[in-house]
Amino acid sequence: MSWYLFRIYRHSEDTVEGRAIRVRHLTDRWFFTPFSLGGFSYRTLILVSLLGLFFELLIIRWISCEIRIFAYFKNFVLIACFLGFGVGCYLNRRPIHLFLIVMPILLIVLLIVVPIPSLRYIFDYSLAVYLGGFSEVHIWGVPSVPMNAEWFIKLTAVIGVVVPLFILISLMFVPLGQLLGWLLEKAPNGITGYTLNILASLAGILLYTVLCFLEQGPMVWFAVAGCILVMLVWKIKMLRWTSLFCFLLCIGLLGLDRKPNEDVFWSPYQKLVISPEYAGTGETIRYNLTTNNAWYQQIIDLSDDFVEAHPGLFSRAPVALNPYNLPYLFYPAEPGSVLVLGSGMGNDVAAALRNGAKRIVAVEIDPTILKLGQQLHFEKPYDSSKVEMVVDDARSYIEKTSDRFDLITFALLDSHTTSSYYSNIRIDNYVYTREAMEATRRLLKPGGILVLKFQDMGTPWISGRLEGLLTEVFGYPPLRLKGVGPYSSKGRFFVTGSKEHLDDLISDEEFLDYVGGRSQFEIQMCTLTTDDWPYFYQQEPGLPAGVIIISVVLIVVCALALGGTGTTVRFIQWHFFFLGAGFLLLEVHIISKMALLFGTTWLVNSIVIAGLLLMIVGANQLVMIVPRIPRGVAYWGLFISILVSYLLPPDRLFLDPLWLRLLVASAVLCIPVFFAGIIFIKSFARTGFSGLALGSNLFGALVGGLLESLSLWTGIKALLVVGALLYLLSLLSIRSVHRMSGQPGDTSSPKIAS
Repeated sequence: MSWYLFRIYRHSEDTVEGRAIRVRHLTDRWFFTPFSLGGFSYRTLILVSLLGLFFELLIIRWISCEIRIFAYFKNFVLIACFLGFGVGCYLNRRPIHLFLIVMPILLIVLLIVVPIPSLRYIFDYSLAVYLGGFSEVHIWGVPSVPMNAEWFIKLTAVIGVVVPLFILISLMFVPLGQLLGWLLEKAPNGITGYTLNILASLAGILLYTVLCFLEQGPMVWFAVAGCILVMLVWKIKMLRWTSLFCFLLCIGLLGLDRKPNEDVFWSPYQKLVISPEYAGTGETIRYNLTTNNAWYQQIIDLSDDFVEAHPGLFSRAPVALNPYNLPYLFYPAEPGSVLVLGSGMGNDVAAALRNGAKRIVAVEIDPTILKLGQQLHFEKPYDSSKVEMVVDDARSYIEKTSDRFDLITFALLDSHTTSSYYSNIRIDNYVYTREAMEATRRLLKPGGILVLKFQDMGTPWISGRLEGLLTEVFGYPPLRLKGVGPYSSKGRFFVTGSKEHLDDLISDEEFLDYVGGRSQFEIQMCTLTTDDWPYFYQQEPGLPAGVIIISVVLIVVCALALGGTGTTVRFIQWHFFFLGAGFLLLEVHIISKMALLFGTTWLVNSIVIAGLLLMIVGANQLVMIVPRIPRGVAYWGLFISILVSYLLPPDRLFLDPLWLRLLVASAVLCIPVFFAGIIFIKSFARTGFSGLALGSNLFGALVGGLLESLSLWTGIKALLVVGALLYLLSLLSIRSVHRMSGQPGDTSSPKIAS
């Protein structure tokens, strides 16, 4: 199917300029042109831009949730979107085929929804193992595999699955790129058209974000996308009913994706599936929660009544030494105040209440998980007046609170498959850095205890990293042990804080007897994580083998795709290419740093993206008001602002109050985007808002998405250096802007003086 759809554009040489579409095959009846939609209109431009960004976010999140490996290589889905948009902009003078939008969507829905066990095994396990199962990167539930001949054969087979998926995702965006490129070229006022494109894109982001916060799932997402597409092609009866039929079919198939005894929720961050677990008597003894098809959390009952009724569940360890109760052995009295970071569905909060805590602050990033805990937890901990629930990122709360605590518990904070939708940062990366541990230490009262739990699935270097971080920050090695028992959390425990309290415990014979057999597990030291290199799940700085392999494959696929459509390197306008690559790296750096300052939450990501788009709108308006502003001034402003952002330590931006932090951080981190926007719109106007220029810019963004992975080796701040070099290359290639873009014979001209 991927090859067939690709051939549609490989052999479609007709142009849309004043020529009827020749029908050679049955499917050619679904070709259309912008003229058949009524020609240029700002309404069409707004709908295309709105649908483009909304659909891009939909595909990135949905594919990442359903096909596990893309949860860890999320920017590869973004790259597929850029490729589709870029090819579309290059082909903006050819007829557009509706099948390239609806058929890939329908096919991927079928692949994901149809209950074929072998297919689910590939999506949930095989892809992750053979693309991500390397010892230098920890992927939840994926064992390390040796790189031998058998591995190479299976990797080749897996790539044979990934590449068609990549092509299908790219093809969805080609028609939208064609329409967008043509509309921007034909806009009466190019800057106004481009500004409307940015504002409508912003509306698409905000619309999708609102749906996520309303906890709506793919059925609603596809319904909204289908409605926008139907509005876009409304004037053509066949396209209208085809779009409606295909999206209704997708929605119906998604509605069938249900299993008995499972409830599915779509939180702002992840797909959550909760299911009960029953005893032989039919009694519910546990709830299990999975995220993106991987096990995530549980709800258990440690109340006195339940323990007395089920002694067999606690035969391996007394309930007092259950991992949820264990932290309170390290604090000799009833703690006056307890902070639980990553409180989840409430097990750690219930333990704090059972052990006499007077006040508990429960911090959880996912509001849907909190709701599930409120509704389903056996002991109803979140109903207690002693508990204060905080929906926030753990690092964000650590940095902005002025409270002090007797006991701080890092619950099982492993993000599993959950990462930012705009960068390689997973939502808990900034929780496990040297700076985060130093900030946490400041929250402890004199004599306070810190208990860090982590379910590392037997990865020695993760345990070594945690021990190394705590040793460096507190000045002595933490006490370590592992949780056991069939009705508990089986993570690794690291306990530090008051050395006096720990020494008292170590002298207790009964406690020593318990700890003795549970403190010995393999430790392997590795590079400690920092706020500049926060990649907690990567063993050492460097480019992981999986990233290198898939990047090379995608580069080859992109080159073949461009060549197959008749688009060659000679059509690339290098000035715009370098602008696109540099801007993507600026964007990633800004999002990563704002996530550090305000939390890795969907709300923060959406606000940052909205702010960047508004910066571009501001640049557009400035150029409209002062059209002769020198481009050289913008370059100087760009390089100076990048230098300031590079030299300023991030900890200087943790200012109070919050509004001041937001104001200063936006000024320091986001101003380069304003100057970059001036450079782009000045250059874009000079080409007559050419689709080739926009396509070159998107191809550059594609390469920037691949270059983002360099931060896994160099750290995040180094992306600014690479971005500055790319902008320098754009300056050196400035002469290409003076050549009018387009196919041979193109006579388009600029829409404004520049």
